[in-house]
Amino acid sequence: MEEYQQSQVALQDFFRCGAYICPDALNLGLPEWVLAALARGQLAPFISDASVLRRTFLQTQVENMQRPNAHRISQPIRQVMYGLLLNASSHPEDTSQNTLPSQLLAFNEVERINTNIKISVVYAKQPLKDDSDLSKLIELPLARRQMLLLEALKVTQAVLEPIPTFLKLPIAVTCYWLQSTEAKAKLHHLQALLLGMLRAPLLAIINSHGKEDPRVHGAKMLYEELQQVKVPMRPGTRLDLDTAHVFCQWQSCLQMGLYLNQLLSAPLPEPDLTQLYNGSLVHGLCQRLPASTSADSLLSMCPEAKQLYECLFSATSSCAPAELFLPKAKSNSKSRRRKKKVASLQTTSDAKPWHDRSNRFGLLMVESLEEHVENSELE
Repeated sequence: MEEYQQSQVALQDFFRCGAYICPDALNLGLPEWVLAALARGQLAPFISDASVLRRTFLQTQVENMQRPNAHRISQPIRQVMYGLLLNASSHPEDTSQNTLPSQLLAFNEVERINTNIKISVVYAKQPLKDDSDLSKLIELPLARRQMLLLEALKVTQAVLEPIPTFLKLPIAVTCYWLQSTEAKAKLHHLQALLLGMLRAPLLAIINSHGKEDPRVHGAKMLYEELQQVKVPMRPGTRLDLDTAHVFCQWQSCLQMGLYLNQLLSAPLPEPDLTQLYNGSLVHGLCQRLPASTSADSLLSMCPEAKQLYECLFSATSSCAPAELFLPKAKSNSKSRRRKKKVASLQTTSDAKPWHDRSNRFGLLMVESLEEHVENSELE
């Protein structure tokens, strides 16, 4: 608030004639197409924060506070964006090798570190010389801009070739997410995400065919089945923090992938975010998939959705680490610890009381995350 100063720009000119002059923006050396895109809302405020303030805010999500910030996984994508923004115009400090001093490469990111909000210094990744001029970036061929995006997301064009156009960007992001060492994703996490992405195609089948078409019946059955899974958390139900953290990481990758796609003038079409991801659905699927319900049994009622799911799964699994598909090992020591805790609760009179499941705020009574995890294991 102390840094804020009222702008002298006459914004009414933009709403009356679609143009306005901002001296501060012109002083940044940003190309005209970037200024116009920011004014029209075609570029996220994240881009203007990085350009003007050299500081960005990484919003804290509902995640496991005992693990590193979920946004750490997408830091390499942000470094690519910072590098593109640094090359908005020719800097007097530029050398013939197209390198910048380290102080010009530095950006501040306001993020969660442990349980505190702190500032971290992140250095931009400078693009290749041919792609260094942001003013000419929009003039690059579509294929070249796609290549820049996919290189940042660590996925090849061949992997995305069979994917429907409207899902290419989410699948590219998912491939990046699976390859990151920060992610602790498991097979059922990937399956839940991909099943959640089927909602929009299912609605398209339902709305584009006649009621008597057998494909509509199967699509409706599967869509309703997914709606049944998508239920709000009941009072007393505990959130799986590790699962929440994994999906927070995926959402961060998607967010930064979208921003980079915008900065590259949309080499891949933006997906419909309202139909792409639903938190209660993917969390509900994560509870059902490791148990009795399998992805195949859900998809058996709609062959078209099953074919699309298999296509998405094949593309993403080609980028996934081998350990994602290993069977879950049973830990005898963990089982012994659980039995020991149950026995201690039965024999110790001063054991910690259970929280009231009918009280939705009961979890706030738990003194620590460790106690929360212990109680979850015992139940």
